[in-house]
Amino acid sequence: MCHFHFVKYFTISNSLPWLALHFSHSSVSFFFNLNFTKLPCRLQDWPNATSGMCAAGHAKDTFLELKRKKIYRYLVFRIDEKKRKVVVEKTGDPAETYDDFTASLPENDCRYAVYDFDFVTSDNCQKSKIFFIAWSPSSSRIRSKVLYATSKHGLREELDGIHYEIQATDPTEMDLEVLKDRAN
Repeated sequence: MCHFHFVKYFTISNSLPWLALHFSHSSVSFFFNLNFTKLPCRLQDWPNATSGMCAAGHAKDTFLELKRKKIYRYLVFRIDEKKRKVVVEKTGDPAETYDDFTASLPENDCRYAVYDFDFVTSDNCQKSKIFFIAWSPSSSRIRSKVLYATSKHGLREELDGIHYEIQATDPTEMDLEVLKDRAN
């Protein structure tokens, strides 16, 4: 029986990361020290099969502008497979409507979106809630669905301040009434 154990993740004198691994098979044991000096970016920025693609810096900055400065009504994100990053595809001006937002999502491909929903409570108080929408239409390719599903968690962690999440495969699953029900 084979055993493969993660032993230690460390840096040596502020250099790039090293990873110590222990592999054992029957009565023979091996230790491997892997130096990641040839990596083009930080180790934690590398996407893998379980975490998907990581967010580009511009995507995080644009989200912060939506959240803090309210200069956008919505953001649409796509995965750029060449850059191996989640990037901003489209931004919506504050004057744009929810119909403009839904029209900006492709019919046959997956996307992530963030929508800043303004509403008035029953106490006549103006409020705003930020929704994260994972758009995965039934007609999209399987490969695209898998790629977006595996990348969603990493992007959600980067976008701090989202109040609600909606997974939609059909426009009726993210109708304006759905947002109103969730926000109240």
